[in-house]
Amino acid sequence: MADNDSLAEGDRFSPSVPPHAEPYQLKGASGLDWGMQSRLARVFRPADGRTVMLAIDHGYFQGPTSGLERVDLSIVPLLRYADALMTTRGMVRSTIPSGSGTPIVLRASGGPSVLKELSDEQIAVSMEDAIRINACAVAVQVFIGGEFETQSVRNMTRLVDEGQRYGVPVLAVTAVGKELTRDARYLRLATRICAELGAHVVKTYYCAQDFDTVTAACPVPIVMAGGKKLPELDALTMAYRAVEEGAAGVDMGRNIFQSDDPVAMIRAVGAVVHDSLKPQEAYDRFLRRAP
Repeated sequence: MADNDSLAEGDRFSPSVPPHAEPYQLKGASGLDWGMQSRLARVFRPADGRTVMLAIDHGYFQGPTSGLERVDLSIVPLLRYADALMTTRGMVRSTIPSGSGTPIVLRASGGPSVLKELSDEQIAVSMEDAIRINACAVAVQVFIGGEFETQSVRNMTRLVDEGQRYGVPVLAVTAVGKELTRDARYLRLATRICAELGAHVVKTYYCAQDFDTVTAACPVPIVMAGGKKLPELDALTMAYRAVEEGAAGVDMGRNIFQSDDPVAMIRAVGAVVHDSLKPQEAYDRFLRRAP
């Protein structure tokens, strides 16, 4: 078909309009390759740069956790409300519907069970297999202060190198051992080390004092770990405070799938993270089981 030559040259080429490329706004990600930015944009909503990640990878070291005995029954109905799902390749291939459209953050480290020293992890998934699964990111545990600290950091840096090669972001998960305190000083240390060594996102715990210094000191997005099961209002309050103090969202598991109403709870968490709904309002919505 012939070109439409009815328009003037200036109209067709708009020489007076400067070229425009929309910058990628996620913290610390403006210099990343397009493919990596695209994967991150599936995990973090571009409109607000935040995420509600649903964590169900507990079984990789502790077996069938309460609430995860039947992932097909307890978790699959929640997928439509999650911005991303943090899980294992075994659960992806066996249970998660490929048509769900929920981005996968793939657990890529493992080894010891709850019966052994947890910090003795190794890389458990190749980057090629993560790509084959179409993962949007891979997750690796980093045990700052743990017995196998250096090994866990090396696991992360190896995945970062492979992620840079293939365009797959790495989520570093800071693990706090029994002998360590989850205070701002420790969390600043752990998250900054992960970011300095190349992690594109860091998952860590919330602390009641000075959490804003943790997020401020980390040059990449921090996602708050949900941790142990709390009363719903307490969990919503923790999520609200974390986001208000600089977190780019949450990665919650037990506080959602162990709730009396997991669907209502994940929707309430989403309202806190994406709509800045106050905790009491979100809790009232949870009690009403309302959208």
